[in-house]
Amino acid sequence: MHDAPPREARLWEIVFPDDANHLGTLFGGRALAWMDKAAFIAATRYARHTVVTARSEQVDFHVPVRQGQLVELVARVVDVGRSSMQVEVELHTEDAHAGTRHLCTRGRFVMIALDANGRPAAVPSPAATT
Repeated sequence: MHDAPPREARLWEIVFPDDANHLGTLFGGRALAWMDKAAFIAATRYARHTVVTARSEQVDFHVPVRQGQLVELVARVVDVGRSSMQVEVELHTEDAHAGTRHLCTRGRFVMIALDANGRPAAVPSPAATT
């Protein structure tokens, strides 16, 4: 029996003026970049290989993220193939003073593990780590 590889990563960001549009809300592209970074970290920790993004799917923006808000990104490896991992990422805001939190954005990313030659590499199967 082996220790299960970590399936989750959490990152924190803050929305500065350079991250926001003329309405004072987070650029969608910046949100996607942060989400992709979180997916990358979760997949890398799970696979213990270099990983690349193969696809982003079904990214839903529910609530605007405002300048000055704290942002927590929670990335979880939710499905594993031979060399691919599906990572679900949630973006939550938190008001630093009130402590209120809201789920703002959710998306799914497909990450591929690569070997030293840049070819797909096998990742641990969930059955082998239990």
